[in-house]
Amino acid sequence: MKHKINLLFIALMMIFLNVRADEGMWLPYSINGQSLAQMQKLGCKLTAEQIFSFNQPSLKDAIVQFGGGCTGELISPEGLLLTNHHCGLGQVQAHSSIEHDYLQEGFWARSKDQELPNEGLTVSFLTYIEDVTAAILKGIDGKTSEADRAAIIEKNIKALTEKKKEGRDVEVEIVPFYHGNQYILFVYDVYKDVRLVACPPWGIGKFGADTDNWTWPRHKGDFCIFRVYTAPDGSPAEYSKDNIPMKSKHFLPISLKGVQPGDYTMILGYPGSTDRYSASGSVKNVIDLEGPAIVACRTTKLDQYRKHMDADPAVFIQYASKQASVSNYWKYYIGQVKQLQYNKVYEKRLEQEKAFREWMAQDKERQAKYAGIFDEMDSYWNHQSKYTQALIYHREAGWRGGEAVAFALKFRSANYAIEEKAASQDDIKAYLQRLQPSFQDFFKDYNKELDRDVTIALLNLFYKDVNREQLPATIKKVGDKNGGDFTAFVNNAFAKSILVDPAKLAAWCENPKSLSKDPIFALMQELVESYIALDEAASKVNCSRADRLYMEGLMEMQKDRNFYPDANFTMRLTYGSVQDCSPKDGVLYSYYTTLDGVMDKYIPGNWEFDVPQDLIKLWENKDYGRYANEKGELVVNFITTNDITGGNSGSPVIDGDGNLIGLAFDGNWEAMSGDISFENAVQRTICMDMRYLLFIIDKMANAQNLMQEIKIVE
Repeated sequence: MKHKINLLFIALMMIFLNVRADEGMWLPYSINGQSLAQMQKLGCKLTAEQIFSFNQPSLKDAIVQFGGGCTGELISPEGLLLTNHHCGLGQVQAHSSIEHDYLQEGFWARSKDQELPNEGLTVSFLTYIEDVTAAILKGIDGKTSEADRAAIIEKNIKALTEKKKEGRDVEVEIVPFYHGNQYILFVYDVYKDVRLVACPPWGIGKFGADTDNWTWPRHKGDFCIFRVYTAPDGSPAEYSKDNIPMKSKHFLPISLKGVQPGDYTMILGYPGSTDRYSASGSVKNVIDLEGPAIVACRTTKLDQYRKHMDADPAVFIQYASKQASVSNYWKYYIGQVKQLQYNKVYEKRLEQEKAFREWMAQDKERQAKYAGIFDEMDSYWNHQSKYTQALIYHREAGWRGGEAVAFALKFRSANYAIEEKAASQDDIKAYLQRLQPSFQDFFKDYNKELDRDVTIALLNLFYKDVNREQLPATIKKVGDKNGGDFTAFVNNAFAKSILVDPAKLAAWCENPKSLSKDPIFALMQELVESYIALDEAASKVNCSRADRLYMEGLMEMQKDRNFYPDANFTMRLTYGSVQDCSPKDGVLYSYYTTLDGVMDKYIPGNWEFDVPQDLIKLWENKDYGRYANEKGELVVNFITTNDITGGNSGSPVIDGDGNLIGLAFDGNWEAMSGDISFENAVQRTICMDMRYLLFIIDKMANAQNLMQEIKIVE
């Protein structure tokens, strides 16, 4: 194992030179040599083996991929797991009702037998890594066409994945890096019994909601606590009453020391996606087409959500998690487009391409190797620009717009089997029976009136904004007939469809027949087929070869640049420090916020800025105990120069001794272009201070069972 890791490290370190303290999402097993020296200069006191090792317990053994889209970390010997409130919000919402409103009131299990199971929730621990580039690219040479290349890679990945699994119950992923110039294999143990332990009230965990999202200063207690359970022998297992709390291989002690400017900070987690080496055409596409289209669709959807959620507390509970999910990247794209323009990222990419052309022109071998890549890119993005908006509207306002339309997707396989007689009636009924839990989940959190209004508004927008030649036939026909008003069409569809009525759906499941005449199912089918046709047309031109060669050329041209790989939901390490931020002339943001700031924003009864009365009393009495800083303040949030993105939500912020000091939960508005272009001067990670976490657990919730389990470092 050491030999393989060392070989991979040597290969990567050839390009990881002149590392900067803040920018970079590093593969943690490659941290050594100059990278480690830079970290130690900033204040890291850990060895490479203490950070990442397969031979002894290390920090990486405390880090999990939570639910497939967030990060979490173990904070006790018994599998206690910390992540963000917004990462666990779906599970909290699923357990909530008018009688037990855990969203508003919070939830605290006072003993392990009160912890709540969550069907479908998993956490994954990384157990093995290997550079498999040679094996995946075997059979490919300079003469291989792109189509053949893709087929060979797919075949090699499938074969190697099956070989590495060797019949074991593990997850194996082989992931491309540097636009397909490198491939790395990851193996995970996946644990399927993850129980909810604690969640703060809405006025703490969701404080600031949409208004404060992606901004600093923040005042949010963005945490949720779970526990990982295993079979009695310690292996991953489905939920069972016989399961036991995980015996943690490593967990993170929590430090009460607090933070000061210049303090070293390290984050380990699973950042989702960045595109920092993309060409100018990609940036222009986001600014002109992709961002505005997503914002328009989600604004329309959120307007309807808000109208119904504000009118009915029961609907608020049903849609709290859904609204938060839609809202998060609605505001993200608003900020991204604005900051890409403000930071002139498109112009910077044009300058980089100009420099590349000049460098290429200096050498005949380079000219031969990279000839035509910019023509390929230009051709691709000119072609894509004809389809981007329509594809996004098909998805955001179409088959993933209204909930009933999206729900109809579940029935495509069954309907195909019915119409094509591809399965017996008994087999189809058995298949539908297996889907019953998902049907029940859908209707538990479904409001027909809200969904009807959402669907009307989105179809109105779809018809108004999308090029007529790219509209599905029904959307065009109904829109033309009714002046772009889909009210009557949607009302009729909702009145006749079995997909919005649990009783009708249950009866159909007992005697399934073709759904082709069901108006909602028919609309979904047409939207999907129209989307597929557009996607196929868009895919006729690609620039994968040009992107790969451009990436290779950039790495050759800029040998001293720190070419860390783009994020791709694999474990990464970033390091930096606690710092103030001055995003523009005359503005200086402090590195921390306090409970006083929470109370400055407090608006009684407001869904975004209300605060629990218990917290108000503690604030009035300044009853902060050992969790106050040297000034007597209770620090709530702080900012660092670490490099993160979506997927890092819930990641631990670790000090130089390996202790937990914060919980990463957001980025700042001034650096919303960061997924495409890192802005060193203003990029910040927003973190919840661990002293605030312990204060809430100890002083407000009085959850002494948790306090006794967590290891605290004074």
